[in-house]
Amino acid sequence: MTLTGTRTLSEHESKRVLADAGVPVLDERVVDTPADAVLAARSLERDTPVVVKLCGEGVAHKTERGLVRLGLRGDDDVRAAAQAVRDAATPDDGPVGVLVAPMVRGSRELIAGIVRDSQFGACVMVGIGGVLAEALADVAFRLVPVERVDAEDMIDDLGSRALFGPVRGEPAVDRAAVVDVLLALSQLAENRRDIVSVDVNPLVVVEGRPVAVDGLVEVET
Repeated sequence: MTLTGTRTLSEHESKRVLADAGVPVLDERVVDTPADAVLAARSLERDTPVVVKLCGEGVAHKTERGLVRLGLRGDDDVRAAAQAVRDAATPDDGPVGVLVAPMVRGSRELIAGIVRDSQFGACVMVGIGGVLAEALADVAFRLVPVERVDAEDMIDDLGSRALFGPVRGEPAVDRAAVVDVLLALSQLAENRRDIVSVDVNPLVVVEGRPVAVDGLVEVET
């Protein structure tokens, strides 16, 4: 539940904040119509399927509501998916658009973010993400400012740290790149005192390097 005096930015706005802070994100577009979604998909890498999502500040629980369509190839599929997610929008969602992004795959998903505690201040978090995030609850926290050695220790604190090694023919996770994400979040927490929380989930490991596929930023109003 959103607290009084705060608002959660849309996924696209949130990822722009993350990108400006130095967190790797995908090249994506937000458009209004199914026809524009087709043009957006064409502007992305053509040999990669795309994802279509409903996007807006009031849009929550996208997957559960069928507001995410994966693995789309071709104009007809993109157009139909964009129309479907727009048709599924409700008045409670407020102003919405259609987000079009390349689809990336990786067998490992992390979670990272910022939480701001009234007593202790801002903390940076990292852990095992994706659909297993809540079930495993394998996360580590450090108070801001986070130094490189702190970020390294956070990774070592994870019970599932073995997943950072080579898995299923994929290369080991680039730990330095994950550390860079944590340092970027730490700096973001210091620079933007209006940020209440950041939730980057999943942070998908693609060819060993992390990229933020979804993210939400909550700010004070």
